[in-house]
Amino acid sequence: MNRETREIVASDCGERSENTCRILWGRVPSAYKEAIVFSAYWGAYQAVSPGEQHRPVGKETGETAHIERWNNTLRQQLTRFVRKTLSFSNCIKMHEIFLKFLVVMNSLVNLLLARYHFKNYHYQENYESRE
Repeated sequence: MNRETREIVASDCGERSENTCRILWGRVPSAYKEAIVFSAYWGAYQAVSPGEQHRPVGKETGETAHIERWNNTLRQQLTRFVRKTLSFSNCIKMHEIFLKFLVVMNSLVNLLLARYHFKNYHYQENYESRE
């Protein structure tokens, strides 16, 4: 996730393994692969992310707060991702399709909010200059 724009830049469905982490890192666009990467102290991140760019941090630092918020939103609002519910699906393909849908919807909402704030900011700026 891009911390400034809240854009999801890559995702993957799978178990919490080093192999899944490698797949995820492979899906990250090349422009983001040169940025500083903040993550938890999970061993797979440390094995996959380039050492000079990787910054393992604890939750108390707030550096991973945006992605943690996204993960909590997924778990709280979408019972299909919670294994101990009646709506849980065993079909990984359906999880992937639904996750892609959510990422697109999240991007659209963030884009609309950015435009809304941009328009209101310029409206206020023009209004104040008339006074």
